Amino acid sequence: MLGGQRMGPGTDRADVRCNWLTAEVKHRKTLPAWLLGALDQARQYSTEAQLPVAVLHQHGARIADSLVVMRLNDFVAWHGEIPKDWFTEAERNEVGPIPF
Repeated sequence: MLGGQRMGPGTDRADVRCNWLTAEVKHRKTLPAWLLGALDQARQYSTEAQLPVAVLHQHGARIADSLVVMRLNDFVAWHGEIPKDWFTEAERNEVGPIPF
């Protein structure tokens, strides 16, 4: 959905790599209900012209170091689906096959 190459677990690289971002993917059996609730609340209050996000701030930390969390579908809807051919042939050769 992000137009990148999935590197997979157990590598010394990011989980997903592409021209414009690096993503670490964390899979859990369940996610915290408060976090899902915050995203649902942001979506409930947003209009079609607004991107619903949850901002997570740790007590005592700088505001600028807060985290912005959003649903992947919302991210893709806002930014557009990234073409799979965004990777150049040279980048594909450097990365190697996508492990499934």
